[in-house]
Amino acid sequence: MGVSVDTDQGSSRRQRRALKPMAEINVTPMVDVMLVLLIIFMITAPLLAVGVPVELPQSKAPPIQSSEEPLTVTITKDGKIYLQKTEIKYEDLVPRMTAISENGYDKRIYIRGDKDVDYGTVMKVMGALKGAGFNKLNLVTDVEPH
Repeated sequence: MGVSVDTDQGSSRRQRRALKPMAEINVTPMVDVMLVLLIIFMITAPLLAVGVPVELPQSKAPPIQSSEEPLTVTITKDGKIYLQKTEIKYEDLVPRMTAISENGYDKRIYIRGDKDVDYGTVMKVMGALKGAGFNKLNLVTDVEPH
């Protein structure tokens, strides 16, 4: 009959207790991931919601890099004019833009015209803005696929 006598029985029990898995959830990595996702969504959300949905013509010109929200005038397929996301009449465009410029806005104005809208309509809007003294007008297009 063989018997094993362990004189250091108390230390092995302490070791077993120390090796037990923790029953608590470590939330720090989850919070880190959530903060990173929040920052990504905060940065990309304004870029995705430019304004009124239109099908822009395509161009090989490189995209303009800007950190601030642009002021956009959008002309839809059916000839409706939007300032940012608000529909306005053609007659109200210049007075509204003048009011904006009196509040200190002197940056570029982006004109987004649907690819199916009449070229004359886009030129009419651009001419009205140019005649009112707005010289920093840019046409927005989509990038052509390679």
